[in-house]
Amino acid sequence: MKQLMKLSVNGESYELAVEPQATLLEVLRKVLGLMGTKEACGTGECGSCTVLMEGRPVLSCLTLVLDCADQEIVTIEGLAEGDRMSPVQQAFQDTGAIQCGFCTPGMVLSATALLEENLRPTEAEIRKALEGHLCRCTGYNKIIEAVNKAAGQMAT
Repeated sequence: MKQLMKLSVNGESYELAVEPQATLLEVLRKVLGLMGTKEACGTGECGSCTVLMEGRPVLSCLTLVLDCADQEIVTIEGLAEGDRMSPVQQAFQDTGAIQCGFCTPGMVLSATALLEENLRPTEAEIRKALEGHLCRCTGYNKIIEAVNKAAGQMAT
């Protein structure tokens, strides 16, 4: 039996009827049409489905949407301001940290959360923030470079 809930995503409020077992990922993609949050492993191993809940990275494939009531959810679509990418998004593009792009939204969101708390992270802190993300294309060096570039831009 579906349950009514209120959900806030990227600053927009929604009132939805959802199945109790529905994940946040399912609702984001299939109900709200936000395709930037990627569906990959479905078991919380890859990080592709990462979104921010109250500013903290969460795996949307493992999060029941009913647990998100009264929480602000931010997806990759919510980072840009109009046509202008966020500093982290821009840094990923500028440094070539985007290869196939499948893991990129989750990594950008985790990097954003890190930089919201610490604009001068060490390489070890960046690696720790991204440790739940699997990337098969970049080797992570460009990703770390992108986070450092965004940190430098955001700190000025």
